[in-house]
Amino acid sequence: METTRTLGRSGIGISALGFGCWAIGGEWTDPDGRPLGWGRVDDEESVRAIRRALDLGVTFFDTADTYGAGHSERVLARALGKRRADVVVATKWGNVFDEETRTLTGGDDSPAYARRALTASLRRLDTDHVDLYQLHLSDADPDRAAELRDACEEFVREGLIRAYAWSTDDPARAAVFAEGAHCAAVQHRLNVLQDAPDMLALCARSGLASINRSPLAMGLLTGKRAAGQPLETGDIRSAPPAWLPGFAAGTGADPRWTRRVDALRDVLTSGGRTLAQGALAWIWARSADTVPIPGFRTVAQAEENAGALAKGPLTAGQMADIDAVLVR
Repeated sequence: METTRTLGRSGIGISALGFGCWAIGGEWTDPDGRPLGWGRVDDEESVRAIRRALDLGVTFFDTADTYGAGHSERVLARALGKRRADVVVATKWGNVFDEETRTLTGGDDSPAYARRALTASLRRLDTDHVDLYQLHLSDADPDRAAELRDACEEFVREGLIRAYAWSTDDPARAAVFAEGAHCAAVQHRLNVLQDAPDMLALCARSGLASINRSPLAMGLLTGKRAAGQPLETGDIRSAPPAWLPGFAAGTGADPRWTRRVDALRDVLTSGGRTLAQGALAWIWARSADTVPIPGFRTVAQAEENAGALAKGPLTAGQMADIDAVLVR
């Protein structure tokens, strides 16, 4: 398989696998104190993991200003250092947060806030431009989104960003951004348990990259989360919001989901793959536009995820076998 992609119609070259930097932001909460991070994190290990990913050919890193209330951007900047020019950095805006208390405080869909947020992200990322700037308000009003799309076009003209995208699971909303000349992608949920045919069709029609969050179904497709296994209190999966299926407050992974993972295990682990590598291989086989961005917190996770590149996508026969399992 080709281990590189072009980021939609932007002409920007990236690795076919990106790394999602949500988890390395560490703990942060919503206004009611519910966790929005993935628990405690070791910044030194995060830095080592990013640098190891770079050595293994990963050149695309996706973060957001609100991950860890700015902390993820700072850690990524530190890890990249003088290698910033070797990578493509994506971040997001739209959520409002307090860096000192690490608390999400609301959202702001105004063009004026987009500029303020971009300025702050550039400072935290220690860079003069963001390669891909993404709206992080998945349900923003489409009319307001058109204004934000136009603001992003202005940011491109000013050299502050190279391209932009919307992080949303709604193809109709993504299509609003797709009308912009420098819209290059849509970020959306995609994994073997949660397909997104309408969004993939939009990407194919519009020449957009499909950047895939939750490619491992929030950890369910790593095989390391048994049903009923408790999670630490700082982990978002320990008190999952409504948009996060597959987990239940206080009881961990939902057994209905883990049974589906178990049913897919033999196919996904074929060819010497780990379960996670098989889940990434399914995404690459699903569409040539896809760029999965699994999260990571350790060097070992970085090595496992990057190792999927050498094994490539699943075959057509394996994809058919998976379809047969899922329709049972």
